[in-house]
Formats: sequence, C-alpha cells, structure tokens
Amino acid sequence: RVPYIWFGSLMMFGGLAIVPFSMLVLTGTGEGPAWVGHAGAALGFLLLGAGVHTTQTAGLALATDLAPADTRPRVVALLYVSLLLGMVASSLAFSWLLADFSPTRLVQVVQGAAVLTMLLNAVALWKQEPRRPRDAVAADAPAPSFRQAWAAFIHLPRARRLMWAVGLGTAAFSMQDILLEPYGGQILGLAVGRTSALTALTAWGALAAFAYSARRLQQGVDPVRLAALGALVGLVAFAAVIFAHPLGMPLVFYTGAVLIGLGGGLFAVATLTEAMGLDVSAGKASGLGHGIALGAFGAVQATAMGVAVALGGGLRDLVAALVAGGNLGGALDSPVTGYGFVYNLEIVLLFATLIALGPLARRSAGVAAAGRDTHPKFGLAEFPG
Repeated sequence: RVPYIWFGSLMMFGGLAIVPFSMLVLTGTGEGPAWVGHAGAALGFLLLGAGVHTTQTAGLALATDLAPADTRPRVVALLYVSLLLGMVASSLAFSWLLADFSPTRLVQVVQGAAVLTMLLNAVALWKQEPRRPRDAVAADAPAPSFRQAWAAFIHLPRARRLMWAVGLGTAAFSMQDILLEPYGGQILGLAVGRTSALTALTAWGALAAFAYSARRLQQGVDPVRLAALGALVGLVAFAAVIFAHPLGMPLVFYTGAVLIGLGGGLFAVATLTEAMGLDVSAGKASGLGHGIALGAFGAVQATAMGVAVALGGGLRDLVAALVAGGNLGGALDSPVTGYGFVYNLEIVLLFATLIALGPLARRSAGVAAAGRDTHPKFGLAEFPG
C-alpha cells in the first residue's frame, strides 16, 4: 500500500504547486494567455483529485489490513472524525492566512499546504508496512489483471448492490452541496454570516453521526441498517429545508442543515464499514483482496459526488431559466422552484437508496446477535494503536 500512498502524495503536491499560478493567469494578474490558465487549472485539479483518491483508497486498504475486524468500526469513525477536524482547522487557518490577500500570499499559502501535505503523509507512512510482508504472494505467482480482479469482486455476494446503494446515497446527500448557502441567502433572506454558519452546523451533525455510528457498530448493529437510518434522517433533513421557506422559519432550515450532516455521516461511516467487511475470501483464487473493494467504494463515491454536485447546480439553473421564461406557468413562478426541484430529487434518490439497501439488510437475528458485544468499550483508549 505504501508506494501508492507515496505517489498519491506526490500527485497532490504537484497539483497544489500548479493551481495557484493557474488562478493568477485566469484572473489576469499573471503572465500568459487565458488558455494557459485553463489548461494549468485542469491539470492541477486533475493531479490533486487523482492524488487524494489514490492516497485515500490505499490508506483505507492499509487500515483494513492492520485493524482486526472487531475494531474496524472505531477505525472508520476515527478516520472520518480526523478528516472533518482537519478540514475545519485548515479552513480556519486559510481564512486567517488570506485575510490580507495578495497574489503572492495566495501562492505562498497554497504551496505551503503542498509542503505540509508531503510532511504529514511522510510521517503517517513511517513504519506502517513492511517492505516484504511474510504473507506476500510469491514472486513467480501470476498477478491477476484488473479485469479479472474486478470480475471476481463484482460477482461477490452483496458487492454489486452495495455499490449501487453507495452511489445513490452519496449523490442524494451531495447534490445540495453548492445550493444550501445560496438558498438561505436568496430564498430565506439570511445574511452572509448566518449562511456561513451552515458549514459548521453540518459539520457538527456529521461529528455526532461519527460518534454514534462508532458506538452502535461496536455494539454489533448491522452497518446496512445504520446506513438506512442515515437515509431516513436525510429524508427528514431535506423536508425541513423545503418547508423552511413556506413556514418562514430559519430555525427549521438550520435544523435541516444539521440533519443533513447527521444523515450523511451515518450513511458514509456505515457503508464504508460494510465495504471493509465484504467477504473477499471467495475471490482469493483470483488474487482478490480488500484493496479492490475499497477502491471500488472510493471510485463510486467520488464519481457520484462529482456528478451530483454538477447536476445539482445545473438543474437549479435550468429550472430557474424555465421559470424566468414563463415555461412552467404562474404557479411555479418563483426563485424557490429551482432549489425545490433539486431537493425533491434528492428525496427521490434517498428512497431509491433505501430500496437498494433493503435486500442487504436481510440478515438473520442469530448472525446479528453473534457479532454483538454486550459490554462494548468506546473511547480513545480503546482505539487500535
């Protein structure tokens, strides 16, 4: 796993090194034609995205290798909590460092982030994996192609349906990503400071979800049922966001934002735990391991997230244009129509997610009870070292 994490870190470093100069060219403060800025930005973000997901997937596979099955729920929760806390801390640091903005300061801050990324990943990699594991496949053993490994994985029991559920659920929770704050400002008339608090509210909801899911999973709760609970919370969340406008109650809107973080957090932790726990023993003959299962999870999640964010913004703009042209009739002649269309579509996707999860949750009571710890311990002291 270590070489992939290392080269993923190098790609992130390269992307962060290119992006700020591309932004300067695009804004006219740099040297060169605009197409150079577009090409540089595309290359930089491509490297950054590829590096992030290469590192993340290999890191999750390494965590699965190192953590015993009974500690994986806590490992997943700890990884998500660390990710969220890192995002919050870095956003505050960027706000402080860029308060006195200048093009030079932008380059310094982003490239400082690139250096810090390399340092942190180098520390994280230290002595995590032996160079020659004892259980490594013999050098003369034929290595399976990706096509063979993928065919073995996708035919595993539960794998295909789980990937559909991950894609649908991730899209459902991600489509609102760039619309929540504009909705609060344009439709509910909230000030910029109050809409900016939405990110913090969503983060607190996610943190609560991580803590709750770690404890419940450690008690033996079926991860699929916990993911379904996250989808149900999402239904309530988007309903609250939709009804905040006709009710004229910003508090309902804020409650919806917290519940979006709570539902999305439950769904993410539970589905990742389920992916980490997929039984790959049936595919061992084809060289199948946890790496491809987590790679498939990461690929589906990232693709669904990117498509959903782009589709959410595009659909809102499309519906808003139809409303402005009078194509939808007088009853829908309101700026809220575009937002409402997207939020209702997310509710439909959550119902589709529940349909996909349903057969996965059909486990016997004996199996669920067998894995339940009646006196679980949960705390920092119990996290695997």
